[in-house]
Amino acid sequence: MVKETEETSSRPDNTAFTQQRLPAWQPMLSAGIIIPGFVVIGLVFIGIGVALFVTSQNIQMLEMDYTGVETSSPCFRCSDPKVMNCQCELEFSLGKLFEGPVFFYYGLSNFFQNYRKYGASRDDSQLSGDIDQFKAPSSDCAPYQYDGNDKPIVPCGAIANSMFNDTFTLYRIIDGTKKVVPFDGKGIAWWSDYNIKYRNPSVSPLKSAFNGTVKPIFWSKPAYELDPSDPANNGFINQDFLVWMRRAALPHFNKLYRRITGTDYSKGLPEGNYTLQISYNYPVLSFDGRKKVVFSNVSWMGGKNQFLGIAYLVIGSLCVVMSIVMLIVYAKFKFPDEE
Repeated sequence: MVKETEETSSRPDNTAFTQQRLPAWQPMLSAGIIIPGFVVIGLVFIGIGVALFVTSQNIQMLEMDYTGVETSSPCFRCSDPKVMNCQCELEFSLGKLFEGPVFFYYGLSNFFQNYRKYGASRDDSQLSGDIDQFKAPSSDCAPYQYDGNDKPIVPCGAIANSMFNDTFTLYRIIDGTKKVVPFDGKGIAWWSDYNIKYRNPSVSPLKSAFNGTVKPIFWSKPAYELDPSDPANNGFINQDFLVWMRRAALPHFNKLYRRITGTDYSKGLPEGNYTLQISYNYPVLSFDGRKKVVFSNVSWMGGKNQFLGIAYLVIGSLCVVMSIVMLIVYAKFKFPDEE
């Protein structure tokens, strides 16, 4: 009798939900539904693919490599790691208006920011403004946790230590005279990074929070002096720092450096001759990397991306082809030839 009670108590309640008696839609998928469905999906995908591909083709993009590996490169001398504080210039011409808004990117190749140990080499508490972590950085930052004198590194970790530090100045040549093209570096980072994820310590002046610490090994200046021209753009909310800390998923990537603004360039970069002056500081030859600069405008779909349009076209075409194949098979077996 006890045994029957235990068995009864282990059974689920006799309700529609526990006994799976709730009403449910169980469609009968027939050829009359599947074949037209594949055709409709295929045509929709092809339409989206055509729109994406045509839009991507209309986006203007100018790429220039400045690694300096080739002897003919204007940055060949700067690629020598023994040469310090080197500058080089890239000259280019635009045959027509480069429509705005124009975005200026730097690009790196063969740089694996998605490497697991590299991505974990940081102290999120430190980067969120916790001043206690300045004196005792997380062990995740090792070997960029302390310097040779056992002083804490702020910000610590491999990501911050490897921050990109080449700088660029663009000139437009007008009647043989160089005129600076204004760059706008505000708002180039993600809103969530600037307003939520990264914070500076609540210490004034900011420099005081870094007392007793040292800058990352490969930085030329501390975090509180990243932008001497704008005190609000220093520390862990510096726009260039935030862009770098947002890791790329692939080993070949572009990161936004500046937008081109100004009344003379509201419609874009006019046709003519230009010179890009580069302060060459970031070494890449040690890991067989490459460096480039990219000028590009955007559309409703973002930057230039032909892959997305091609992918939609391929999938849409496959859906249409499969619908034709299924129609042939269905017609053959539904209406077999009479003997």
